[in-house]
Amino acid sequence: MTTATDAFVTHRNLLFTVAYEMLGSAVDAEDVLQETWLRWHEVDLTAVRDERAYLVRITTRLALNRMRTMARRREQYVGPWLPEPLLTTPDVAEDVELADSVSMAMLLVLETLSPTERAVFVLREVFDVGYDEIAAAVDKSPAAVRQIASRARAHVDERRPRSDVTPTQRDEVIAKFLGATATGDLQGLMDVLAPDVVLMTDGGGFKKAALRPILGRDKVLRFLEAVMPEDGSAELVLVNGAPGLRLLVGGVVDAIGTMLVEDGQVTGLYIVRNPEKLARLDGVIALTR
Repeated sequence: MTTATDAFVTHRNLLFTVAYEMLGSAVDAEDVLQETWLRWHEVDLTAVRDERAYLVRITTRLALNRMRTMARRREQYVGPWLPEPLLTTPDVAEDVELADSVSMAMLLVLETLSPTERAVFVLREVFDVGYDEIAAAVDKSPAAVRQIASRARAHVDERRPRSDVTPTQRDEVIAKFLGATATGDLQGLMDVLAPDVVLMTDGGGFKKAALRPILGRDKVLRFLEAVMPEDGSAELVLVNGAPGLRLLVGGVVDAIGTMLVEDGQVTGLYIVRNPEKLARLDGVIALTR
């Protein structure tokens, strides 16, 4: 019992990160981890050669099952669906590859993959899991996994954000956006938003939000002007490995905003207002690879 517990605790952050990258939902990732622990507790550890690989295999299989259930829920979702935002520790931002893989923009790209493609891509490209181990996790042959990985990689490469900005340059642009937002500097916002910026808002049917993505700087500015509460306050936080905005109204978290920066301007704005997706913002999450 102690050995099983120690092994699970040692790899817990890794397993959460795997589940979250596959699901885009911290609540569902936590449910998967609980199920993983129950399965792991029943395993004969004397027959396990690699505890990390075995735990990742269990988590992947359970996450795949959960993805199929979530797909049915998504069909009834009101408005655009955005991943559940996480407040992350500074070391996540320092790991550039990990931060990129959990960014809102990348998680939305991963949403366009099939469940198996997403599992293979996440395990191979983010966590560098071997093809044989992935094959065991997704119940495919190693040859089939190689083909799936190649197809998923090409799909993601076609859709992933194209940018040569460094984290420092990205943070400077985000800081300008946040400063202009806090002071109501319209010209400052015009300068930092790309002409073809896209705004996505997720209220889940519980809070006011646009039911479709808003395209273009002028329309985005008009929308932000109309919905920004007069008694709200904003603060800078690390969200999914990058600087983001936490909006408070009456001392309560009303929204989390994150940005995609390309070529020195904000090209994507993602605002989550669904209260169910803001419930875990009382502490930071230590993601790991």
